Amino acid sequence: MMTKLKNITRREFISGVAVSAIVAGMSPQSAWAKGVFQLNPDDPYPPMRNGMRGSHTGSFEVAHALAWSDERPNEPSTYTDSDYDLVIMGAGLSGLTSAWLARKKLGRQARILLLDNHDDFGGHAKRNEFEVKGKRMVGYGGSQSLSNPGKYSAETQDVFRGLGIKTEKFHDYFDQKFYDRQGMAKAIHFAKKHYGKNILAKATTSHHFLWSTPKEKENLTKEIAGWPMREESKTSLRRLLIDRHDWLEAGMPGASDDEKRKALREMSYKEALIKYAGLTEEAYSIFSNDFVGQWGIDWEGLSAMEAIVVSHPGITMIDLALSNDIKEELNGEPYIFHFPDGNASIARLLVRDLVPGSIKADTMEKMVTATMQYDRLDRAQNHTRIRLNSTVIEAKNKNDFVEVTYVRDGKAEKVRARKSIMAGYAHILPHILTEMLDDQRAAIDWAEKTPLVYVNVALTNWRAWKKAGVSGFHCPNGFYNSIELDFPVSMGGINFSSSPDDPILLHLGHYPRSPGLTQREQHLKGRHDLYALTFDDFETAIVDQLTEALGPYGFDANNDIAAITVNRWPHGYAYEYNELFDDPSFGPFHGTADGPDKGPHVLGRRSIGNISIAGSDASAYAYVNGAMDAAARAVEVLYK
Repeated sequence: MMTKLKNITRREFISGVAVSAIVAGMSPQSAWAKGVFQLNPDDPYPPMRNGMRGSHTGSFEVAHALAWSDERPNEPSTYTDSDYDLVIMGAGLSGLTSAWLARKKLGRQARILLLDNHDDFGGHAKRNEFEVKGKRMVGYGGSQSLSNPGKYSAETQDVFRGLGIKTEKFHDYFDQKFYDRQGMAKAIHFAKKHYGKNILAKATTSHHFLWSTPKEKENLTKEIAGWPMREESKTSLRRLLIDRHDWLEAGMPGASDDEKRKALREMSYKEALIKYAGLTEEAYSIFSNDFVGQWGIDWEGLSAMEAIVVSHPGITMIDLALSNDIKEELNGEPYIFHFPDGNASIARLLVRDLVPGSIKADTMEKMVTATMQYDRLDRAQNHTRIRLNSTVIEAKNKNDFVEVTYVRDGKAEKVRARKSIMAGYAHILPHILTEMLDDQRAAIDWAEKTPLVYVNVALTNWRAWKKAGVSGFHCPNGFYNSIELDFPVSMGGINFSSSPDDPILLHLGHYPRSPGLTQREQHLKGRHDLYALTFDDFETAIVDQLTEALGPYGFDANNDIAAITVNRWPHGYAYEYNELFDDPSFGPFHGTADGPDKGPHVLGRRSIGNISIAGSDASAYAYVNGAMDAAARAVEVLYK
């Protein structure tokens, strides 16, 4: 199949002078001296850059040199700026919230500096912009939506109120019935190389094979009959999905509810489906990676109890009394709290408040189309400054101050502040905070962040999707496990695509996995796997999977694809504790609204002198409220 597209803007991943220099034998120290790690400023507006984003070239080399070989430039003898009240490492949601909350305590005149290694702020709350056929579109490159915001902590909800975020408005902005009106539903793509036939099977039930009416039951029966599987596999699926037998009672006759709950926590969903519910391996394969976007691993690494929490197939027929916290999760708010650019709008609202004049938008709606003035983020007259392309390599307490050294444009610089907050990737902290004790180092090193890739593809039209009658599809065994048309959200001047002839954004997810390993082992291996992939690898998979699934309906990659942005996050989601692998005392594993209060992360976030630690890693919770709650804790530690 085709591996290159015509007429799209791309930026190669592992290519160019930086990688060439290192491969040729240049040490990181020499690379700094020669300015190899300087970025190519072709486009002064980061959200409009296509190609490889997320952890882009130039954002990680300095940190890798520090972590892998402990190479760092000589410490500068002078300070770049006059003293600050607070210096923050990381301008993601947690770092920005830390600055917002600290300024609230210290006053608007407080001098605050945020340092970030990327060419844009927001961390994983990344914004991608496109212009296709005169239509402006914005998409999310990382942090996607607000999950159950009504359960957020008082501290996070106070920040939302201060920023003017009114989540109730999304009930109007998110058109929950859009794809239903278009006659479009979710589907499964059975790829020929895995199933012998290339079939795009449109779902016939409203929620993940859970039929609720006789008609849906009849349609699902017909649907299974058409799947490219052995008859034995289809029979096992019909027994699970159509007959709805209580396989847990059959496998554990006479067991109490407590015994059943314990068993569900200790067995994987895969084991439950194959050993107890009687699915064949082939039948199980259609479910194996359908939840990987939540945890970054397949169902053989997640408990059957987790499947209950998210109402997965084969679960609803179990006769089991559920705890109140799980009942609350099952009855959560609808998943509609989504800005067109995901949670990047929240980061932009924070920057608006921190750096007056950086963007003109007095409401959350106007923020969607407002253009950030990046050249105003680090002006000398600002009380709060955001310095991008600046990788922190050391922070230490010294004479009642904190000295922070960072690398910018290949050169080391140093600033001093009365206090400091580390709100970046936690694994790098032991290399930066040289005063950290061994027990805290071990606690931080214990967790492994979830690697992932979010890809936005700007399409010139969605006619093939309309003809196929699908709005997205799951890909068992696929490089991209999920391929979905954008959320139907219209707000602030961004109107969702109303006609199949109009441009639209397409979102694809890739999660490197190694079944058979523990969750932490899979994440570690997956991170290295991501660094080995090129932009061509991602592009080839996009073209192949879309052509296989939608080619029969008229999809033409060269005409239908206008641009591709790959948001690669080798250090993605914060590690969340997994009841199959982790100490039971780290829980609770379900029903937690703002992260657990036990586990290695609690020791890992211990403050060191005038330095406190924020970031979602400090909450062991990979959500917006996890990042913001960590910021609130870090600020409280410094200014109580």
